[in-house]
Amino acid sequence: MSDIPKKSIDKEKVVLVGLITGRTDEKRIKEYLDELAFLVDTAGGETVKMFTQKLPQPDHRTFIGSGKLQEVKEYVKAAEVELVVFDDELSGSQVKNIEKALDCRILDRNNLILDIFAKRARTSHAKTQVELAQYEYLLPRLTRMWTHLERQRGGIGLRGPGETEIETDRRIIRDKIALLKKKLIQIDKQMATQRKNRGAMIRVALVGYTNVGKSTIMNQLSKSDVFAENKLFATLDTTVRKVVVDNLPFLLSDTVGFIRKLPHSLVESFKSTLDEVREADLLLHVVDISHPDFEEQINVVKGTLTEINAGDKPTIIVFNKIDAYTWTEKEEDDLTPSTEENVTLDELKNSWMGKSEDPVIFISALQKSNWDELRKMVYDKVKKIHVKRYPYNNFLY
Repeated sequence: MSDIPKKSIDKEKVVLVGLITGRTDEKRIKEYLDELAFLVDTAGGETVKMFTQKLPQPDHRTFIGSGKLQEVKEYVKAAEVELVVFDDELSGSQVKNIEKALDCRILDRNNLILDIFAKRARTSHAKTQVELAQYEYLLPRLTRMWTHLERQRGGIGLRGPGETEIETDRRIIRDKIALLKKKLIQIDKQMATQRKNRGAMIRVALVGYTNVGKSTIMNQLSKSDVFAENKLFATLDTTVRKVVVDNLPFLLSDTVGFIRKLPHSLVESFKSTLDEVREADLLLHVVDISHPDFEEQINVVKGTLTEINAGDKPTIIVFNKIDAYTWTEKEEDDLTPSTEENVTLDELKNSWMGKSEDPVIFISALQKSNWDELRKMVYDKVKKIHVKRYPYNNFLY
């Protein structure tokens, strides 16, 4: 029986390709491709097949080598696949070579993320940030991009910042980049003024990998209605709310989620958004403990915080989604070592996570489990910062 899925009526059929090098293994690549499939779903596509290739290093012409490329080509043709997405950044020449061989559209991970950001952008600010990142991604790839009339019909990776062939001219693209940068400088100034006008209240920022529940926590703490969805990058624009816990007011901000291999152009263009994190007095680092690869997600977030000069801020680590955490019970005589699959939540709490230098709490934002403990932990931290900063204004406590 053929393993070729039936054609989806509403969604583009997508094939994913990952590369196994000396730095990774098959299990890790499978997890990476599962995340890439989630990105595809968020963008509106349907993953129908995943391919992996093991090479010491990427092939400079086709990324995965001619043999594997032929295998992908046969499946793409048989299944009438419209789009192939690679879980790494491709050069312009690689995209051109692969696209010619497969005779279908090709995207790399960065392009897919940019497309999702373009889809999710709602405000003028977010749209300007995404547009700048798109043009900066596009500039070195002009020989390949913008040559397809099909870009005008829509689809994943086709939400480009323009549609006419004349915009392939490098000078015009550079002029657009310069104008967008000037526009963002003005926006940065306006947002800096807004932050300055908020007064002397302590600022707390929710940070974390994308889709870990930050917006749900924001809604619960601030009694607000911030958009929350089980999709990647549900939040692009920073939302700031005033929160009062036991008489003590502070500002709470919900920020864009981080992700593995977040395109550098997005980090740069979202500078003003990330300033909310840089200028925060306290970070709530939210972690999805039910995710099988949450430890790497923690490292990704810490790395991004360091990149934006916010890695040394006071932090509370909030392990969320304990209601979704699952494990497989071991037999009494089972002598196999503990793994992520067979460790109970209590055992996790007694591991390095419960003994971190930063305060740690395990909650379920959805079910409000350990909610009072979280509120008290945040209150104690904010109060400590407030007392130190405003020693003559402690009548609130």
